[in-house]
Amino acid sequence: MVRSTCCVVLLLLLSVAARSASAIMDGLLPNGNFEEAPDKSQLNGTRVIGRYAIPQWEISGFVEYIGSGQMQGDMLLPVPEGAYAVRLGNEASIQQRLTLTRGMHYSVTFSAARTCAQSELLNITVTPEIGEVPIQTVYTSSGWDSYSWAFKARRSDVSLIVHNPGVTDDAACGPLIDSFAIKTLQSPPSTKDNLLKNGGFEEGPYIFPNTSWGVLVPPMDEDDYSPLSPWTIMGYTKSVKYVDAAHYAVPGGARAVELVAGMEAALVQEVCTVPGRSYRLEFSVGDAGDGCVGSMSVQAYVSHGSVKVPYESQGRGGYKRGVLEFTATDKRTRVVFVSMAYIMKPDGTLCGPVVDDASVVGVHNHRRLLL
Repeated sequence: MVRSTCCVVLLLLLSVAARSASAIMDGLLPNGNFEEAPDKSQLNGTRVIGRYAIPQWEISGFVEYIGSGQMQGDMLLPVPEGAYAVRLGNEASIQQRLTLTRGMHYSVTFSAARTCAQSELLNITVTPEIGEVPIQTVYTSSGWDSYSWAFKARRSDVSLIVHNPGVTDDAACGPLIDSFAIKTLQSPPSTKDNLLKNGGFEEGPYIFPNTSWGVLVPPMDEDDYSPLSPWTIMGYTKSVKYVDAAHYAVPGGARAVELVAGMEAALVQEVCTVPGRSYRLEFSVGDAGDGCVGSMSVQAYVSHGSVKVPYESQGRGGYKRGVLEFTATDKRTRVVFVSMAYIMKPDGTLCGPVVDDASVVGVHNHRRLLL
C-alpha cells in the first residue's frame, strides 16, 4: 500500500514537472519556422491535406507548404528563414496550443509576405484577444517583413490562431507566413528621472537574431496592448519599425524605433503630469545607418507645444538631440512623435528617422529650446 501511494505521488510530481516544462519560453515557437515537414502522404502537390500534418500545428482550409525557390507562374516565392514556409489561402488558418503564465503580457513576432493579392491582412487571435495586422505595404526589398502583435494571457492554456480573411478568385492567392516567435513583455516603470516609460525602447517585441530588417509594430486601437508598451502606434495601415543595435545605428542602448511611414504613423504615449507645472521633453533623432539618405525631420507634440527637429542623413548613422519645454494643462499629457517626410532608399523601400532616448522631467522655467 505504501509503495502504491509513493508511485502515485511520483506520477503526480512527474506530471506537474512535465506541465511546467511545457510552458513556452522566449524565442522560436515549436516548429515555428515550419522546418519540420509534413509526411509526403499528407501533401497533394503543395497543398497540406491532413489537419495535423504540419508538426506542432493544426490547420484549417486551403494551406500550402512552400519550399524556398518555388515558382508560381513567373513569380518566385522566397522563404525568409530556412527552407520552408506556409501559405494561407482563402479563409484558411493555422494554430498552435501554447502554455502561458496567466495575466502576463506577450508579444508574437512572425514573418509574412503577400503574394497575388494587393490588400492583404492577417487576423491574429489568442482568445479572447484578436487583432488585425495589415501586410499590404512592403518595407523590404525581399518582400518579407517581420511583424509583431501583443496580448494579455487571460488563461494559461491558449491557442494562437493566424487566419487569412481574404477571399480571391484564386484560392491559393494568399500570404506566405514563417518564423513564429514569442516574448514575455515586462512593464517598464516610470522614474523620478523620466516620466516616460520605456523611453529608450529597450523593452519590445522579439527580434530574430539572424534577420537584418527589424520588426514592424502595426497601428492599433487605443484599448489594445502594444508590443512597445506603453507606446502605441497611431495610424491606419502603416507601421513603425523596431530596430536593434546589432544591425542598425542606434543612438543609445540596444533598441530604437525607425519612423518608416512618414506622417501616416505616429509614436504616442501619455504621461502623468500636474496642471500648471513645467516639464522638459528630450529625445534623439538620427538615421539607422541603413542607407536611408535625405532631409529628415521629426515633429514632437506635447501639451499645446511642438518642436521640429531636422536631420540631414548620409545613411551612415548619427543623431542629434531635440528639446521642448512645456506647461502641462491636464493630469495626463500626450507625447507624440511623427516623421514629417516620406523617404525611400534606392531600392524603393520606405525608411525614415530613428527616435530614441526620450524623456520627460519636471523643470522650473518655461524656456523652449532646440539643440
